[in-house]
Amino acid sequence: MNKAKLILTLIIVCLFATAAWSRDIVPIVSTDWLSQNLGDSKMIVLDIRSAAQYGKGHIPGAISAPLSVWSAQSDGLNLELPSDAALTDLLGKLSIRDGTSNSIVVVNRVETDFGRADATRVAWTCMIAGLKNVAVLNGGYTKWIKESRATSVDTASPKPVLYKGTPNRSSVASKSYVLGRIGKSIVVDARLPEEYFGITSKPGHIKSAVNLPTPWIFAADGTFKEEEDLRAMATGVLGKNNREEILVYCGVGGYATSWWFLLTQVFGYQNVKVYDGSFEEWIKDPNAPVSTYSWHR
Repeated sequence: MNKAKLILTLIIVCLFATAAWSRDIVPIVSTDWLSQNLGDSKMIVLDIRSAAQYGKGHIPGAISAPLSVWSAQSDGLNLELPSDAALTDLLGKLSIRDGTSNSIVVVNRVETDFGRADATRVAWTCMIAGLKNVAVLNGGYTKWIKESRATSVDTASPKPVLYKGTPNRSSVASKSYVLGRIGKSIVVDARLPEEYFGITSKPGHIKSAVNLPTPWIFAADGTFKEEEDLRAMATGVLGKNNREEILVYCGVGGYATSWWFLLTQVFGYQNVKVYDGSFEEWIKDPNAPVSTYSWHR
């Protein structure tokens, strides 16, 4: 490659990278950062704990938006994405006008593995609805309280507006899509190894899937592990080609979003989708290929 072509290639790569990382807020914010930025009029803090937990105390100014409002049941499946209409209606009620005017910080509890994944599930849903600047609070409300930071029992009452953002479901994979990509894309099972391997009551994994457990993302206190370690986990299983298509699933679609969020928002992988129906839907079809007692693709 001559010098001119090399320079042109580098310019294109840089422009692409800039577009991929064009957000006004880092994807994982610390409690220190949030405490210092609570006065920002463009920032909306969404507390996705239960309404009862919110009522007992929350981050000052946070809006109650329990996990239950961010999902729907469809065809007997749990934790499915709401319709576009339902999402735009919800965001309008939360006083969010469009995809770029606000910075959103999602706050959850982190005492359990499933609770730790709730924040990325809501963040992913927000981004599907068209929001660009969505972050999760590292350590959630659990860490906030442990550090004896300010709390409030005053209920925030957002003024309803017309949400004008544009939903985009390009990061969602259907069962038929996953079926067609087996052997062509990297399929990732984000459940625990014993579920992936086939020890539990719902044995096995989608044929060709590799295992990258979501619970391993977090430290004992519920915060994210060091970025260097998380990157090593990802590249150790997926490789360093950040343009290869990756399809992530889990039990019902919660764990899968944590790896989606890290891969796309932190590490710059460009073609990652979540299979929302996940293994709950997959095993309803007796013809859907499943592998048991195997670690390899």
